[in-house]
Amino acid sequence: MSEPILELRGLSKIYPGGLKALDHVDIQIRKGEIFALLGPNGAGKTTLIGAVCGLVRPTSGTIHAFGQDITSHWRDARRRIGLVPQELSTDMFEPVIRAVSYSRGLFGLAPDKGRIEEILRSLSLWEKRNDRIMTLSGGMKRRVLIAKALAHEPDLLFLDEPTAGVDVELRKGMWAIIDQMRARGVTIILTTHYIEEAEEMADRVGIINKGRIITVDDKAAMMAKLGRTEAHIALAAPMSEIPPAIAGFPVELENGGTSLRYRGGDGTGKGKAEVAELTKALTRAGIDYTGIDTRESSLEEIFVSLLDHEEAAA
Repeated sequence: MSEPILELRGLSKIYPGGLKALDHVDIQIRKGEIFALLGPNGAGKTTLIGAVCGLVRPTSGTIHAFGQDITSHWRDARRRIGLVPQELSTDMFEPVIRAVSYSRGLFGLAPDKGRIEEILRSLSLWEKRNDRIMTLSGGMKRRVLIAKALAHEPDLLFLDEPTAGVDVELRKGMWAIIDQMRARGVTIILTTHYIEEAEEMADRVGIINKGRIITVDDKAAMMAKLGRTEAHIALAAPMSEIPPAIAGFPVELENGGTSLRYRGGDGTGKGKAEVAELTKALTRAGIDYTGIDTRESSLEEIFVSLLDHEEAAA
C-alpha cells in the first residue's frame, strides 16, 4: 500500500476549561479516496479539520501530510491543502471572479485566467463571474467557496458540511462536482450531517463521537459487517404460531399471522444467506409463501446504532 497522503497519530485538542474536542485520534487517509467523517454536532469534526489546516493548535499528537511532518513543513503542506469551510466566510461585496483569483494568489501561484475559467465553468459559475457574491443564492455561494478552495489546485481538499442549507437538487449537483474532483486525482475528506451523502460518495467512512474515532472502514465492508437484513415474507395461509421447522431463525409473525418478519445478520453480514436458508426451510416444511421483500440497513441506521451503543457503554 502506498504511503498515506494524510496521517494523524494521537491527535488531541483540549480547550481552556477542560473541553476535550479531540481524544487521541488516529486516521490514515489514502491518496485519491473520498473519506467521509460522520458525527453529531460537537463530535470534533471541525476541530480535526482546523488542526490539519492550521486553524487550531493541537494539544498533542502528530500530523503528517504528503509524507512530511506538517509542523516543520507547514508552508509546503498548506499550499497543497484546500478547505471549504462550513461558514460562508468571504467578502460578499467582491465579484466572484476576483474573489476566486485572489485565493489563487494567496498561495503564491501565478495568475492563470484559463484555470480560473475552467474552475468556474465546472461549478456553473462562469455566467455569474462578474456578480457580487452577496447577490447569489445560498447554493451558488457554497459553490464560490469550493471554487476558492480549488483555485490553488490542492491535492487534498477538506469539505466541511459542503451542502449544509442546500436543497436536494443542488446537493446532488454538488455530489457530481465532488466526483469530478476525485476523477482529477484530488483526495477529499468530507464531513456531513447527511448520511445519504456519505452513502452516495464515500469510499471509506469514519465515525467520530466526543472527540474519539469509533470506527473506520470501507463503506461496503462497514455496511456488511455492521448492517442488518430485514425480510417480510407473505404467507399463503395465516399461522397462529411459529412452527418448529423455522423456530431457530430470528423470525416473528406479523399482520395477524399472514406474514413473517425476519431480522438478522447483525454484525455478521450473513443476513441474505440466512434468509435464503429460511425460505428453503419453509419449502421443506410445506409452508407456502406468495412473496418476499428484503432490505439491508442503511448507513444511517448503522451510524445511529453505533452512537447508541457508545452512549450505553459510557
